[in-house]
Amino acid sequence: MGLLREKLLDEESQVPTKKPGWKAMPYILGNDTVERLATFGMQANLTMYLMKVYNMDQVFAANIINTWYAITNVLPVLGGFLADAYFGKFSTIAIASFASLMGMVVVMLTTWVPHIHPTPCSIEQQLNGVCKGHTTLQLTVLLIGLFLLSIGTGGIRPCSIPFAIDQFDLTTVDGRRGTTRFFNVYYTTQTLIMLLNQTLLVYIMDSVSWTLGYGLPVMFMLVSIFVFFAGTRVYDFVQPQGSIFSKISQVIVAAVRKRRLCLRPPTWDNHEEAFYDSPLNHGQTNLLLTHNFRWLNKAALIDENEMNMDESKRDPWRLCSIQQVEELKCLLKMIPIWLSTIIIFLPVVQQSIFPVSQALKMDRNLAHNFQMHPASVSVITMLTIGVFLPLYDQILAPALEKLTKQEGGLTVLQRVSLGHGAGILAMIVAGFVEIRRRNLAIALGSPDGVAPMSVLWLAPQSMLIGCIHVFGEVGHTAFFNRESPDGMRSISNSLLCLNVSFASNLSNVIINIVHNFTAKKVGQHDWLYSDINKGRLEYFYFIIAGLMMLNMCYFIFCARRYTYKVINLRA
Repeated sequence: MGLLREKLLDEESQVPTKKPGWKAMPYILGNDTVERLATFGMQANLTMYLMKVYNMDQVFAANIINTWYAITNVLPVLGGFLADAYFGKFSTIAIASFASLMGMVVVMLTTWVPHIHPTPCSIEQQLNGVCKGHTTLQLTVLLIGLFLLSIGTGGIRPCSIPFAIDQFDLTTVDGRRGTTRFFNVYYTTQTLIMLLNQTLLVYIMDSVSWTLGYGLPVMFMLVSIFVFFAGTRVYDFVQPQGSIFSKISQVIVAAVRKRRLCLRPPTWDNHEEAFYDSPLNHGQTNLLLTHNFRWLNKAALIDENEMNMDESKRDPWRLCSIQQVEELKCLLKMIPIWLSTIIIFLPVVQQSIFPVSQALKMDRNLAHNFQMHPASVSVITMLTIGVFLPLYDQILAPALEKLTKQEGGLTVLQRVSLGHGAGILAMIVAGFVEIRRRNLAIALGSPDGVAPMSVLWLAPQSMLIGCIHVFGEVGHTAFFNRESPDGMRSISNSLLCLNVSFASNLSNVIINIVHNFTAKKVGQHDWLYSDINKGRLEYFYFIIAGLMMLNMCYFIFCARRYTYKVINLRA
């Protein structure tokens, strides 16, 4: 019975390896920033590329892009699983980076080699049906390039942030502060990259050359791979720990098989039962036995004839380690919080749809010879993130830390709650702005339906949506990376990609329900009518706000009952 609950790892005879921390960040952030510049650059103007170069109509191009997005948001789950279970994060990122590079080269070749794309023609020629469409071979080559890009995203996206978190020692205050700062820097750079892609790179593609526009991301990706491998000697590598599904199954099966065993009343200071605690891998965080989901503790309770002479377990389906039990508990505790992240992204996915329609019916003249493009309203959100994240990291967080005596100023769930509040306010503000815009447009009776109201009235809701990213998205990312078991960070991180996909699908469901239900009244236009002056878009915004209020109540209920992961600092 040498391996008991009270036993500590004999680390006094071992020299612990210090985590590199910020020494590794120039390589990881450099790689990730340049990779995002390349990946987002490929996506920035893909719709126009398909329509202008491949002569596709809008519906066919939209179907290809939606299918590609769906695959791209699902593959990170597979990539995260393979990274945690078999390949490790470093190897997964490396393989995925080369897949992305090959995909970018293939897409770039479709712009360069005449035989791989159809003869270009104008939009008018397409509408008149006189354009020569793409061949099966040309479409196949393009789809191969896009699929390789999806493979690259499926490996890089779930692993880049967890790989960075692996470089910090989360058992220290400096390590945890380092991760918080990393999240803020990470999302700031992502926002600046998206801003650059939506402006400069799109201009190069549209006005200079498609080949140059898609060739630059190839060059960026080559630099990204070089920077990533340059930090090999600095990185701290967390080894894969095998299939998480088999570990989860072993805990559940062992707990069920020992369901008749009795546990003593729970106390923090007294553990008289003998629990199996196996040695940990290098860099793995040692979790304390807790009383959440206490019936699972039976899986680690040592019964007769379950140990070998060398103090190893005989049957992994009858006896599991404390670490296995607590890792499963971590996942079970996070599921309710994870479910609450779906609705918080609804205002984000709406931003590229209805605010654009509003901007078309508003005064977009910002200067004598300058008119804002309707889709450029999202730039306000990006600027908000780029400005407010460093401000929060450098000024607000230290001030809050002195006030609340809480590390980082706020807990990650408190930060997420601010994201929920910002989303509710964004939809309420959007509703009232639409009421004012619609009333002005109808009252003045403009022939084109444009209200004498500046497009900058959309800035407050765009800034609040930026706060959803600053508090909600960054907070969720920090939560999942800190609270996930060490060997499951990649797959946990990939769940955020799924939630964005779920939010998009939920948005479509809500739009279709509202459209079909409100269109039943004879002689009236539905709320989401194509001419928004005849619709009632503000009602739709208020419905989203109401759903987010209910979701926030659910989130607060779950957050108040959540217990953060307990680490054994002695081990």
